[in-house]
Amino acid sequence: MIDERMGIKALAYPVPEHANNLTWSLGGLTTVCFVTLLVSGIYLAQLYNPVPELANQSVRDLVTHVWLGNFARALHYWTAQAMFVLALLHLLRVFFHASYKKPREGNWIVGTAMFLLTFLAVFTGTVDQEGYEALAHNLDVAKVLGGAGFWFTPNLSKHVPIVLRLYTAHAVFIPGLILLLFVWHALLVKRHKISPHPDIPAPETETPEPFTARLERVAAFGLVLLGLLSLLAVLLPPVLGPTPVAGIEITRPLWMFWWFFPMEQWFGIASIAVVIAAVFGLIFLVPFLDRSPKRRWRGRPLATAAAVVLLLTLAVAAPLWPV
Repeated sequence: MIDERMGIKALAYPVPEHANNLTWSLGGLTTVCFVTLLVSGIYLAQLYNPVPELANQSVRDLVTHVWLGNFARALHYWTAQAMFVLALLHLLRVFFHASYKKPREGNWIVGTAMFLLTFLAVFTGTVDQEGYEALAHNLDVAKVLGGAGFWFTPNLSKHVPIVLRLYTAHAVFIPGLILLLFVWHALLVKRHKISPHPDIPAPETETPEPFTARLERVAAFGLVLLGLLSLLAVLLPPVLGPTPVAGIEITRPLWMFWWFFPMEQWFGIASIAVVIAAVFGLIFLVPFLDRSPKRRWRGRPLATAAAVVLLLTLAVAAPLWPV
């Protein structure tokens, strides 16, 4: 009947027992955050005006005069950070369990691209009249990129403000690309199956599990996550930033951007583009740099040490950004 026409049973795939715990559900929780951001973002888009002269005031009206406006904005704010954290943890889980090894190199690249887009989505989300400094850094990096950064400058169009174009990238282009890559990511997981755990022997036989059964577990974790994010949205809504003043940095960037600002202070604005390109380029190349067949993190000392050094470097650099 329904399955005959919709092919729902095609979503059933062998799921090892270890994939049912929280650690191996981080990708699903990231998806929960993405859906929450889409829903809250659609609501906010009806009320936010990205035109530069009106953007800041529209946010103030949203917070003070719109039903559930402040909650929706706060939920969007906290969910964006949760998505970044969960995507990073998912990436680290895949790395330390070596789930990127043959034949899953392609899925690592797709997943890394999604993580990069998540990073860009958070950044473009700050480029409104409350994130004047973020816009200034966007323009500075665009200058460094030269012709390659033309899209990120006001010179592309005399009639469409750059803030509006960046808002379009945040609300349309980037989510659309993430959605397309997510479908590709999911299809690759179904094709190659969920990777085995390096410390757990694979069973001789695996029985296909209905998609709804796995979805129920992720949904249960997701409801808890949504409850925590809603609580944060009520108790700790984001502060409404002051009206921007040209040439004066008033707002502090979100914590995930702190690590490259010391580089700017030491080596100039060009270092931001170089550091981001180097970090993400290194992440993209992981499957090609680590060709060892070993999957336990203890059996890959060079790869593990490189990851730890990179994480520590970023963690140490972040607090150097002045308050």
